[in-house]
Amino acid sequence: MNGTNLFKIALRALANNKMRGFLTMLGIIIGVASVITMLAIGQGSKRSIQSQISEMGSNIIMIQPGAERRGGVRLDASAMETLKLEDFQGIRDQARYVNLVSPTVNSSGQVIYGGYNTPTTVYGVSHDYLDIRKYSVADGDMFTEQDIQSSAKVCLLGQTVIDDLFPDGGSPVRKVIRFNKIPLVIVGTLVPKGYNSMGTDQDNLILAPYTTIQKRVLAITHLQGITCSALAEEYTDEAIDEITEILRENHKLQPGMENDFQIRSTQELSEMLTSTTDMMTILLAAVAGISLLVGGIGIMNIMFVSVTERTKEIGLRMSIGAKGRDILAQFLIEAILISVTGGLIGVLFGVGAAVLVNVAVHFPIYIQPWSIILSFAVCTFTGVFFGWYPAQKASRLDPIEALRYE
Repeated sequence: MNGTNLFKIALRALANNKMRGFLTMLGIIIGVASVITMLAIGQGSKRSIQSQISEMGSNIIMIQPGAERRGGVRLDASAMETLKLEDFQGIRDQARYVNLVSPTVNSSGQVIYGGYNTPTTVYGVSHDYLDIRKYSVADGDMFTEQDIQSSAKVCLLGQTVIDDLFPDGGSPVRKVIRFNKIPLVIVGTLVPKGYNSMGTDQDNLILAPYTTIQKRVLAITHLQGITCSALAEEYTDEAIDEITEILRENHKLQPGMENDFQIRSTQELSEMLTSTTDMMTILLAAVAGISLLVGGIGIMNIMFVSVTERTKEIGLRMSIGAKGRDILAQFLIEAILISVTGGLIGVLFGVGAAVLVNVAVHFPIYIQPWSIILSFAVCTFTGVFFGWYPAQKASRLDPIEALRYE
Protein backbone atom coordinates (compact mmCIF):
# COMPACT_ATOMS: atom_id res chain seq x y z
CA MET A 1 0.00 0.00 0.00
CA ASN A 2 1.57 3.31 -1.07
CA GLY A 3 2.01 6.40 1.08
CA THR A 4 -0.70 8.40 -0.70
CA ASN A 5 -3.38 5.82 0.07
CA LEU A 6 -2.24 5.57 3.70
CA PHE A 7 -2.44 9.35 3.97
CA LYS A 8 -5.97 9.41 2.52
CA ILE A 9 -7.10 6.65 4.88
CA ALA A 10 -5.66 8.55 7.86
CA LEU A 11 -7.42 11.76 6.77
CA ARG A 12 -10.71 9.91 6.33
CA ALA A 13 -10.42 8.34 9.79
CA LEU A 14 -9.82 11.75 11.38
CA ALA A 15 -12.64 13.33 9.39
CA ASN A 16 -15.06 10.72 10.77
CA ASN A 17 -14.29 11.91 14.32
CA LYS A 18 -13.74 15.63 13.93
CA MET A 19 -14.61 16.66 17.50
CA ARG A 20 -12.51 13.91 19.05
CA GLY A 21 -9.60 14.82 16.78
CA PHE A 22 -9.87 18.51 17.71
CA LEU A 23 -10.02 17.79 21.44
CA THR A 24 -6.95 15.58 21.06
CA MET A 25 -5.15 18.43 19.26
CA LEU A 26 -6.12 20.88 21.98
CA GLY A 27 -3.38 19.71 24.34
CA ILE A 28 -0.77 20.16 21.60
CA ILE A 29 -2.21 23.56 20.61
CA ILE A 30 -2.11 24.86 24.19
CA GLY A 31 1.38 23.43 24.76
CA VAL A 32 2.94 24.94 21.64
CA ALA A 33 1.17 28.29 22.10
CA SER A 34 2.29 28.45 25.75
CA VAL A 35 5.93 27.66 24.97
CA ILE A 36 6.13 30.26 22.17
CA THR A 37 4.40 32.94 24.27
CA MET A 38 6.56 32.30 27.36
CA LEU A 39 9.79 32.32 25.33
CA ALA A 40 8.72 35.52 23.55
CA ILE A 41 8.04 37.26 26.89
CA GLY A 42 11.31 35.99 28.40
CA GLN A 43 13.44 37.02 25.44
CA GLY A 44 11.64 40.36 25.21
CA SER A 45 12.43 41.07 28.88
CA LYS A 46 16.06 40.10 28.35
CA ARG A 47 16.50 42.37 25.34
CA SER A 48 14.72 45.23 27.12
CA ILE A 49 17.09 44.95 30.11
CA GLN A 50 20.14 44.82 27.84
CA SER A 51 18.90 47.82 25.86
CA GLN A 52 18.26 49.93 28.97
CA ILE A 53 21.63 49.04 30.50
CA SER A 54 23.26 49.92 27.18
CA GLU A 55 21.49 53.30 27.24
CA MET A 56 22.70 53.84 30.80
CA GLY A 57 26.22 52.93 29.69
CA SER A 58 27.41 49.34 29.24
CA ASN A 59 31.02 50.13 30.21
CA ILE A 60 30.35 51.98 33.47
CA ILE A 61 32.44 51.15 36.55
CA MET A 62 31.19 52.29 39.97
CA ILE A 63 33.56 52.56 42.95
CA GLN A 64 32.20 52.89 46.48
CA PRO A 65 33.74 52.78 49.95
CA GLY A 66 34.11 49.29 51.38
CA ALA A 67 32.40 48.21 54.58
CA GLU A 68 34.78 48.02 57.54
CA ARG A 69 34.66 45.51 60.39
CA ARG A 70 34.82 46.78 63.94
CA GLY A 71 34.54 44.32 66.81
CA GLY A 72 33.31 41.64 64.38
CA VAL A 73 30.52 43.88 63.09
CA ARG A 74 30.53 45.06 59.48
CA LEU A 75 29.70 48.75 59.29
CA ASP A 76 27.56 50.40 56.61
CA ALA A 77 29.68 51.30 53.56
CA SER A 78 27.89 54.64 53.22
CA ALA A 79 29.40 55.75 56.54
CA MET A 80 32.96 55.04 55.43
CA GLU A 81 35.38 57.74 54.26
CA THR A 82 37.93 55.64 52.40
CA LEU A 83 37.60 57.40 49.03
CA LYS A 84 39.43 60.70 48.66
CA LEU A 85 39.89 63.27 45.92
CA GLU A 86 43.41 61.85 45.43
CA ASP A 87 41.84 58.52 44.39
CA PHE A 88 39.83 60.26 41.67
CA GLN A 89 42.94 62.10 40.47
CA GLY A 90 45.01 58.91 40.52
CA ILE A 91 42.49 57.01 38.39
CA ARG A 92 42.15 59.96 35.99
CA ASP A 93 45.91 60.34 35.53
CA GLN A 94 47.18 56.74 35.71
CA ALA A 95 44.51 54.34 34.43
CA ARG A 96 45.08 53.52 30.75
CA TYR A 97 41.87 51.55 30.26
CA VAL A 98 39.65 54.25 31.80
CA ASN A 99 38.18 56.77 29.40
CA LEU A 100 36.23 59.14 31.68
CA VAL A 101 36.04 59.51 35.45
CA SER A 102 33.90 61.59 37.81
CA PRO A 103 33.71 61.94 41.60
CA THR A 104 30.23 61.48 43.04
CA VAL A 105 28.63 62.80 46.22
CA ASN A 106 24.91 63.11 46.77
CA SER A 107 22.28 64.33 49.17
CA SER A 108 18.52 63.75 49.23
CA GLY A 109 15.96 66.30 50.36
CA GLN A 110 13.30 68.81 49.34
CA VAL A 111 13.97 71.21 46.49
CA ILE A 112 11.86 74.38 46.45
CA TYR A 113 10.87 76.95 43.83
CA GLY A 114 8.24 79.51 44.74
CA GLY A 115 5.20 77.67 46.06
CA TYR A 116 6.28 74.32 44.65
CA ASN A 117 8.51 71.67 46.20
CA THR A 118 9.44 68.05 45.52
CA PRO A 119 11.72 65.40 47.04
CA THR A 120 14.75 64.56 44.91
CA THR A 121 18.47 63.79 45.03
CA VAL A 122 21.25 66.24 44.19
CA TYR A 123 24.34 64.57 42.72
CA GLY A 124 27.68 66.32 42.93
CA VAL A 125 29.68 65.32 39.85
CA SER A 126 32.23 66.56 37.33
CA HIS A 127 31.48 67.51 33.73
CA ASP A 128 32.50 63.99 32.54
CA TYR A 129 29.51 62.49 34.35
CA LEU A 130 27.11 63.32 31.52
CA ASP A 131 29.14 61.36 28.98
CA ILE A 132 29.64 58.44 31.39
CA ARG A 133 25.92 58.08 32.17
CA LYS A 134 24.73 58.99 28.65
CA TYR A 135 22.94 62.16 29.72
CA SER A 136 22.80 65.19 27.44
CA VAL A 137 21.83 68.83 27.89
CA ALA A 138 18.43 69.77 26.47
CA ASP A 139 18.44 73.50 27.24
CA GLY A 140 21.16 75.80 28.58
CA ASP A 141 24.69 74.57 29.29
CA MET A 142 26.68 72.21 31.46
CA PHE A 143 28.52 73.79 34.38
CA THR A 144 32.20 74.49 33.67
CA GLU A 145 35.51 73.50 35.22
CA GLN A 146 35.66 77.01 36.68
CA ASP A 147 32.32 76.34 38.42
CA ILE A 148 33.85 73.22 39.97
CA GLN A 149 36.98 75.06 41.13
CA SER A 150 34.94 77.85 42.72
CA SER A 151 32.21 75.57 44.18
CA ALA A 152 29.65 77.60 42.26
CA LYS A 153 25.98 77.38 43.24
CA VAL A 154 24.79 76.12 39.87
CA CYS A 155 22.92 73.01 38.75
CA LEU A 156 21.12 71.10 35.98
CA LEU A 157 17.61 69.69 36.43
CA GLY A 158 16.12 66.37 35.31
CA GLN A 159 12.73 66.39 33.62
CA THR A 160 10.79 65.00 36.60
CA VAL A 161 12.05 67.82 38.84
CA ILE A 162 11.21 70.37 36.12
CA ASP A 163 7.64 69.02 35.84
CA ASP A 164 7.15 69.25 39.61
CA LEU A 165 8.65 72.71 40.12
CA PHE A 166 7.62 74.39 36.86
CA PRO A 167 4.17 72.97 35.99
CA ASP A 168 3.43 75.98 33.75
CA GLY A 169 5.91 74.63 31.20
CA GLY A 170 8.21 77.67 31.11
CA SER A 171 11.98 77.34 30.78
CA PRO A 172 13.66 77.02 34.20
CA VAL A 173 17.10 78.14 32.94
CA ARG A 174 18.62 81.03 34.95
CA LYS A 175 15.99 80.65 37.69
CA VAL A 176 16.99 80.00 41.30
CA ILE A 177 15.85 77.00 43.34
CA ARG A 178 16.65 76.16 46.95
CA PHE A 179 17.93 72.82 48.20
CA ASN A 180 18.36 72.49 51.97
CA LYS A 181 18.35 76.31 52.16
CA ILE A 182 21.19 76.51 49.60
CA PRO A 183 20.27 78.61 46.51
CA LEU A 184 21.22 77.03 43.19
CA VAL A 185 21.06 78.77 39.81
CA ILE A 186 19.73 76.51 37.04
CA VAL A 187 22.20 76.64 34.13
CA GLY A 188 20.70 73.82 32.08
CA THR A 189 18.18 70.99 31.79
CA LEU A 190 18.69 67.34 30.89
CA VAL A 191 17.16 65.34 28.03
CA PRO A 192 14.60 62.92 29.56
CA LYS A 193 15.65 59.26 29.87
CA GLY A 194 12.60 57.74 31.60
CA TYR A 195 12.65 54.71 33.90
CA ASN A 196 15.42 52.12 33.77
CA SER A 197 15.05 48.31 33.98
CA MET A 198 15.06 48.43 37.81
CA GLY A 199 12.11 50.84 37.86
CA THR A 200 14.20 53.87 38.87
CA ASP A 201 13.22 57.27 37.50
CA GLN A 202 16.39 58.51 35.77
CA ASP A 203 14.97 62.04 35.46
CA ASN A 204 14.33 62.65 39.16
CA LEU A 205 17.71 64.23 39.89
CA ILE A 206 19.71 67.42 40.04
CA LEU A 207 23.35 67.62 38.93
CA ALA A 208 25.75 70.12 40.50
CA PRO A 209 29.54 70.51 40.81
CA TYR A 210 30.86 67.93 43.29
CA THR A 211 32.77 70.63 45.19
CA THR A 212 29.52 72.54 45.73
CA ILE A 213 27.79 69.52 47.29
CA GLN A 214 30.87 68.61 49.31
CA LYS A 215 31.40 72.04 50.85
CA ARG A 216 28.02 73.77 50.87
CA VAL A 217 25.58 70.88 51.38
CA LEU A 218 27.35 67.95 53.07
CA ALA A 219 30.39 69.73 54.61
CA ILE A 220 32.70 66.79 53.89
CA THR A 221 36.08 66.36 52.20
CA HIS A 222 35.82 62.68 51.22
CA LEU A 223 33.98 61.21 48.22
CA GLN A 224 30.95 58.95 48.43
CA GLY A 225 31.84 57.28 45.17
CA ILE A 226 33.71 57.46 41.87
CA THR A 227 32.08 56.69 38.52
CA CYS A 228 34.22 55.70 35.53
CA SER A 229 33.80 54.42 32.01
CA ALA A 230 36.16 51.93 30.40
CA LEU A 231 37.56 52.60 26.92
CA ALA A 232 35.13 49.95 25.64
CA GLU A 233 32.94 47.25 27.17
CA GLU A 234 35.52 44.55 26.38
CA TYR A 235 38.15 46.42 28.44
CA THR A 236 36.00 46.57 31.59
CA ASP A 237 37.90 43.81 33.40
CA GLU A 238 41.29 45.38 32.59
CA ALA A 239 40.03 48.76 33.82
CA ILE A 240 38.79 47.22 37.08
CA ASP A 241 42.19 45.56 37.64
CA GLU A 242 43.96 48.89 37.03
CA ILE A 243 41.63 50.79 39.37
CA THR A 244 42.07 48.16 42.07
CA GLU A 245 45.86 48.41 41.84
CA ILE A 246 45.80 52.25 41.96
CA LEU A 247 43.44 52.39 44.94
CA ARG A 248 45.31 49.73 46.92
CA GLU A 249 48.53 51.66 46.37
CA ASN A 250 46.89 54.98 47.36
CA HIS A 251 45.38 53.41 50.49
CA LYS A 252 48.68 51.69 51.35
CA LEU A 253 47.07 48.25 51.58
CA GLN A 254 49.56 45.42 52.09
CA PRO A 255 49.27 42.11 50.17
CA GLY A 256 46.63 39.94 51.81
CA MET A 257 44.74 42.90 53.26
CA GLU A 258 41.06 43.25 52.32
CA ASN A 259 40.10 46.08 49.95
CA ASP A 260 38.52 49.08 51.70
CA PHE A 261 36.52 49.84 48.55
CA GLN A 262 34.02 48.06 46.30
CA ILE A 263 34.00 48.02 42.51
CA ARG A 264 30.91 47.15 40.45
CA SER A 265 30.30 47.40 36.73
CA THR A 266 27.16 47.57 34.58
CA GLN A 267 28.56 44.59 32.68
CA GLU A 268 28.33 42.58 35.90
CA LEU A 269 24.81 43.91 36.49
CA SER A 270 23.80 43.05 32.93
CA GLU A 271 25.13 39.50 33.23
CA MET A 272 23.32 39.00 36.55
CA LEU A 273 19.99 40.32 35.25
CA THR A 274 20.14 38.42 31.95
CA SER A 275 21.08 35.16 33.71
CA THR A 276 18.11 35.64 36.05
CA THR A 277 15.84 36.35 33.07
CA ASP A 278 17.17 33.28 31.24
CA MET A 279 16.46 31.13 34.29
CA MET A 280 12.91 32.46 34.54
CA THR A 281 12.38 31.94 30.80
CA ILE A 282 13.52 28.33 31.05
CA LEU A 283 11.26 27.78 34.06
CA LEU A 284 8.24 29.28 32.30
CA ALA A 285 8.95 27.30 29.12
CA ALA A 286 9.33 24.09 31.14
CA VAL A 287 5.97 24.67 32.85
CA ALA A 288 4.39 25.41 29.47
CA GLY A 289 6.10 22.31 28.02
CA ILE A 290 4.14 20.14 30.47
CA SER A 291 1.11 20.90 28.29
CA LEU A 292 2.92 19.23 25.40
CA LEU A 293 3.46 16.14 27.54
CA VAL A 294 -0.22 16.12 28.48
CA GLY A 295 -1.12 16.57 24.80
CA GLY A 296 1.11 13.62 23.88
CA ILE A 297 -0.57 11.42 26.47
CA GLY A 298 -3.90 12.49 25.00
CA ILE A 299 -2.72 11.39 21.53
CA MET A 300 -1.66 8.01 22.89
CA ASN A 301 -4.97 7.57 24.69
CA ILE A 302 -7.05 8.44 21.64
CA MET A 303 -4.94 6.22 19.39
CA PHE A 304 -5.52 3.27 21.74
CA VAL A 305 -9.26 3.98 21.58
CA SER A 306 -9.04 4.20 17.78
CA VAL A 307 -7.20 0.87 17.53
CA THR A 308 -9.81 -0.79 19.75
CA GLU A 309 -12.74 0.68 17.76
CA ARG A 310 -11.24 -0.32 14.41
CA THR A 311 -10.04 -3.81 15.30
CA LYS A 312 -12.34 -5.41 12.73
CA GLU A 313 -11.23 -2.92 10.06
CA ILE A 314 -7.59 -3.78 10.82
CA GLY A 315 -8.36 -7.51 10.56
CA LEU A 316 -10.15 -6.99 7.23
CA ARG A 317 -7.24 -4.98 5.77
CA MET A 318 -4.72 -7.57 6.88
CA SER A 319 -6.84 -10.43 5.51
CA ILE A 320 -6.79 -8.87 2.01
CA GLY A 321 -3.05 -8.37 1.97
CA ALA A 322 -2.12 -5.38 4.14
CA LYS A 323 1.15 -5.99 5.99
CA GLY A 324 1.91 -5.09 9.57
CA ARG A 325 4.08 -2.18 8.47
CA ASP A 326 1.13 -0.76 6.47
CA ILE A 327 -1.10 -0.83 9.55
CA LEU A 328 1.74 0.67 11.60
CA ALA A 329 2.22 3.46 9.04
CA GLN A 330 -1.54 4.13 8.86
CA PHE A 331 -1.96 4.76 12.60
CA LEU A 332 1.40 6.53 12.89
CA ILE A 333 0.36 8.93 10.12
CA GLU A 334 -2.88 9.65 12.01
CA ALA A 335 -0.92 10.48 15.19
CA ILE A 336 1.53 12.69 13.28
CA LEU A 337 -1.33 14.49 11.49
CA ILE A 338 -2.95 15.27 14.85
CA SER A 339 0.29 16.59 16.36
CA VAL A 340 1.46 18.54 13.28
CA THR A 341 -1.94 20.16 12.73
CA GLY A 342 -2.14 20.98 16.41
CA GLY A 343 1.40 22.36 16.22
CA LEU A 344 0.58 24.66 13.29
CA ILE A 345 -2.51 26.00 15.04
CA GLY A 346 -0.49 26.33 18.26
CA VAL A 347 2.18 28.39 16.49
CA LEU A 348 -0.49 30.81 15.21
CA PHE A 349 -2.09 31.07 18.66
CA GLY A 350 1.32 31.47 20.34
CA VAL A 351 2.42 34.31 18.06
CA GLY A 352 -1.00 35.94 18.39
CA ALA A 353 -0.95 35.64 22.21
CA ALA A 354 2.56 37.17 22.39
CA VAL A 355 1.50 40.11 20.19
CA LEU A 356 -1.65 40.54 22.31
CA VAL A 357 0.45 40.70 25.51
CA ASN A 358 2.61 43.39 23.90
CA VAL A 359 -0.37 45.44 22.70
CA ALA A 360 -2.59 45.01 25.77
CA VAL A 361 -0.08 45.48 28.63
CA HIS A 362 2.88 46.93 26.67
CA PHE A 363 5.15 44.13 27.88
CA PRO A 364 8.26 43.73 25.71
CA ILE A 365 8.29 40.58 23.57
CA TYR A 366 10.71 39.08 21.08
CA ILE A 367 9.66 36.07 19.01
CA GLN A 368 12.73 34.16 17.90
CA PRO A 369 12.41 31.85 14.86
CA TRP A 370 14.18 29.05 16.71
CA SER A 371 11.45 28.99 19.38
CA ILE A 372 8.81 28.34 16.69
CA ILE A 373 10.95 25.70 14.98
CA LEU A 374 11.76 24.04 18.33
CA SER A 375 8.12 23.98 19.45
CA PHE A 376 7.00 22.55 16.12
CA ALA A 377 9.77 19.93 16.14
CA VAL A 378 8.90 18.89 19.70
CA CYS A 379 5.20 18.50 18.90
CA THR A 380 6.06 16.39 15.82
CA PHE A 381 8.33 14.21 17.93
CA THR A 382 5.52 13.97 20.50
CA GLY A 383 3.14 12.65 17.82
CA VAL A 384 5.64 10.02 16.69
CA PHE A 385 6.67 9.03 20.22
CA PHE A 386 3.17 8.70 21.69
CA GLY A 387 1.61 7.35 18.50
CA TRP A 388 4.20 4.63 17.97
CA TYR A 389 3.08 2.22 20.69
CA PRO A 390 -0.65 2.16 19.74
CA ALA A 391 0.33 1.87 16.06
CA GLN A 392 2.72 -0.97 16.91
CA LYS A 393 -0.06 -2.72 18.83
CA ALA A 394 -2.40 -2.38 15.83
CA SER A 395 0.22 -3.81 13.44
CA ARG A 396 0.68 -6.90 15.62
CA LEU A 397 -2.99 -7.88 15.78
CA ASP A 398 -3.80 -11.37 14.59
CA PRO A 399 -6.08 -10.98 11.51
CA ILE A 400 -8.36 -13.90 12.52
CA GLU A 401 -8.74 -12.64 16.11
CA ALA A 402 -9.32 -9.13 14.80
CA LEU A 403 -12.13 -10.26 12.51
CA ARG A 404 -13.78 -12.10 15.44
CA TYR A 405 -13.57 -9.03 17.67
CA GLU A 406 -16.95 -7.68 18.80
